[in-house]
Amino acid sequence: METDLKTIKDELEEREFSILSPYATKCKETLGREYPRIDNYPIRTEFQRDRDKILHSKSFRRLKHKTQVFLSPYNDHFRTRLTHTLEVSQIARTMARALKLNEDLVEAISLGHDLGHTPFGHCGENTLREVINGTFNHNEQSVRVVKVLEKMNLCQETIDGILTHSWGLTPKTPEAQIVQYADKIAYINHDIEDSIRAGVITEEDLPKECRDYFSSDQSDRLGKMITNVITSSYNSPKVSMSEECWYYVTELRKWMFENVYLDPVTKAEEKKAKNIIKSLYEYYSEKLASYCEKDEIQQIVVDYISGMTDQYAIRRYEDLFIPKPLSEGTNEDALFRRIKDELY
Repeated sequence: METDLKTIKDELEEREFSILSPYATKCKETLGREYPRIDNYPIRTEFQRDRDKILHSKSFRRLKHKTQVFLSPYNDHFRTRLTHTLEVSQIARTMARALKLNEDLVEAISLGHDLGHTPFGHCGENTLREVINGTFNHNEQSVRVVKVLEKMNLCQETIDGILTHSWGLTPKTPEAQIVQYADKIAYINHDIEDSIRAGVITEEDLPKECRDYFSSDQSDRLGKMITNVITSSYNSPKVSMSEECWYYVTELRKWMFENVYLDPVTKAEEKKAKNIIKSLYEYYSEKLASYCEKDEIQQIVVDYISGMTDQYAIRRYEDLFIPKPLSEGTNEDALFRRIKDELY
């Protein structure tokens, strides 16, 4: 039976060489993990294992209660960081399959790319950066999550893709390049949909030149972006988007920053969120002062706060800083005291 199990993994690895693009990252050619591992159940490739490690992690589960754009949404139809991650994964796998690149690696990178994101979205990220008076980036924190905090021991290609998913960085694999585009395509489109649902904008408010190029239909706009990446990258070692399409994507993104992401109405609650992050940081830093070295405190507190969900951060703030009335005894308490007095 063991021989059969090994054959399954071998067949999967060999299949990659026969069906994937020559530019695809093959599992058998992985640069490996930091720590060697014994494969007791050799039925999955290394990138499949990375995907599964991420999917079963605590940090992945917490994404369901972390902000995407709208803080702590009570409307179940708004995106959270988890649903954003799943949409990135779906878009990235679609492009990877069409380009005959490694879907398992693409999926692992997609599922892990935002594990280090803070509560309250980019507001939380910017606030942590302010309070430590230094550098804090969610992509770097995501790498810290998989390497240090949860010790997932992922392949180097997966870690590189997680690190370089942010725009402006240079991925080492075409699969990681796909995730760069998928992340941007996903958030531009679903943030437009959420903003329309929230009543912040209407479809007609979007720049006319972008509507004319992409169409006013959400599905058509999404499909055109995805298709453009595929047609621009087919049989090429580099994943790219045409200059024309990239121009309109950039214009749409700029418009979203001006009218949604930085809109005072949309961001009215951010001051409260910033206050929560700052208060928690100050409290825990002071609390640890007598237990840890000064240079250790900052990293410990940043790790703790960045791992919080919106709801947990709010709950901890309420527990620490919102006064509560003293608990009053219940009638049952009085009843049992009376029984005790009469019996004894």
